[in-house]
Amino acid sequence: MTIRELTFLRPLSHLAMLGAIALSLSAPAVAADAQRIVSVGGAATEVLYRLGVQDRVVGVDSTSLYPAEARDKPDVGYIRSLSAEGILSLSPDLIILEEASGPPETVAIIDKAGLKVAHVPSGYDLGGVPQKIRDIAAAVGKSEDGNKLAAEVDAELVDLKNRLAGVKTKKRVLFILSLVDGRPMAAGTHTAANGIIELAGAENVFADVKGYKTLSPEAAAAMKPDAILMIDRSSAPHEGEGLLSVPAFAATPAAATGSLFKMDALYLLGFGPRTGQAARELASKLYPDLNLAAAK
Repeated sequence: MTIRELTFLRPLSHLAMLGAIALSLSAPAVAADAQRIVSVGGAATEVLYRLGVQDRVVGVDSTSLYPAEARDKPDVGYIRSLSAEGILSLSPDLIILEEASGPPETVAIIDKAGLKVAHVPSGYDLGGVPQKIRDIAAAVGKSEDGNKLAAEVDAELVDLKNRLAGVKTKKRVLFILSLVDGRPMAAGTHTAANGIIELAGAENVFADVKGYKTLSPEAAAAMKPDAILMIDRSSAPHEGEGLLSVPAFAATPAAATGSLFKMDALYLLGFGPRTGQAARELASKLYPDLNLAAAK
């Protein structure tokens, strides 16, 4: 995933001036009045578009790739390496920050800038996405529409959970974020990958570890995953090809069934309005006999 160039940023020396201007402003009394919104986080941006307030969005981060029209907005940088100056230079009256936003010092500057800031939790569980949608909708004065959208997503996730209730043996999934010199970087708990695996009715084989960790192929294969899950990368479209034929993985259950699946990163890990669809699609790959792809 590439980061769009920040062509609109002013020199860093203006940071203090921008901060002083922002501090002189009082936060809007009603969030619904916000007409210049900066959205940081692909899911947050997607929610704003679904709520129909995209014309009020004046800037997004580089993970805001869906819908495609969002890519035409000014880019304030990658969600984990934001510039306070880049955001403040857009003169926002509302800044929406997903939980992963950083670095901390940048977030601290934004919080002290005297502007309306909505911090949105990641929500990597069954109730997390609907709550995220409601929080964002409330911040932009679209609570009624947000409740409807949240109810739709909640219904999708609950329906999938019910359909998976009869699964007696959960599939064991290894999520590999990337391969570093042939060594897989696997996802443990407290990650979006762990969350989507659980929503799809499966078990994360690396759940004993928090966050991401690089492993040797032998250590990863020793977990005996039934399936390996990766993300599609435009910068590395062939990543993972041949992985199941690597000696360490060749004897795994995943290799025996050819179960290496790749899905779009934001769709799979964004935890936004499409999460119910993504979880169902992943579940349909893991449990093809349940015919989940055709379920309504």
